[in-house]
Amino acid sequence: TVRIHLMPTMNPDGYARAHEGDKQSVVGRYNAHHIDLNRNFPDHFHPRQSKHPVQKETLIVGDWIRSLPFVLSANLHNGDLLANYPYDDHKANSHAHYKEKCPDDATFIQVSKAYSFAHPTMHLGLPCPGESGGFKDGITNGAAWYSVAGGMQDYNYFHTDCFEITIEMGCTKFPLASKLHQHWVNHRPALLALIEQVHVGVKGFVSDIDGEPVPDATISVVGIDHDVHSHTAGDYYRLLSPGSYELIAAAPGYGPAS
Repeated sequence: TVRIHLMPTMNPDGYARAHEGDKQSVVGRYNAHHIDLNRNFPDHFHPRQSKHPVQKETLIVGDWIRSLPFVLSANLHNGDLLANYPYDDHKANSHAHYKEKCPDDATFIQVSKAYSFAHPTMHLGLPCPGESGGFKDGITNGAAWYSVAGGMQDYNYFHTDCFEITIEMGCTKFPLASKLHQHWVNHRPALLALIEQVHVGVKGFVSDIDGEPVPDATISVVGIDHDVHSHTAGDYYRLLSPGSYELIAAAPGYGPAS
């Protein structure tokens, strides 16, 4: 089974200002304080770089993300057609276009391809009209496309156990209502393929010698510098690409077990 949560919009102010049929403007990007919320999360690499106070919307969404044991999420955008994965930001505070790999690069590529190849055209990697280039297999590392500091995608990876990718769902920022049915038809199998990825990897329970659950145990994968944690019932979920791995569980007051 899978528990699914939907957030219709993080930015109702921007949605109210945007207009149907808008192809490429950014009129709907900013909130009522003219701040881009997807540049407003605490940035791991450059924590003092933000020029704007953390917005109420950002705080509420951050609290929500941390309050539940999310495993996988997708941030749905428009303006291009691709699946984008971490890191979004560069460690070197650079605006150059080069890949910034995260420790789970192989898993994020797998998840992104699961989406793009389940979509009828995304995997072709074709550019939007008037643009050049395109993206191999319809996926890209975020920083290789353009650097984003303070984005929700990297925030999820650094501050929670959730792996998030960003889906650019089409070349028009605000699709016409008449196009929404076809939009749904195109993305429905890809969204289902993404949901199935939540079961790829390792999952289980951490318990003590008496069989009691151990919450907040740290689950480490040898060779991958990124940990996840067990939840209140001792349950944990660790997304991984196919392969052989050694996992280690550790918690205060207990010796590590693998």
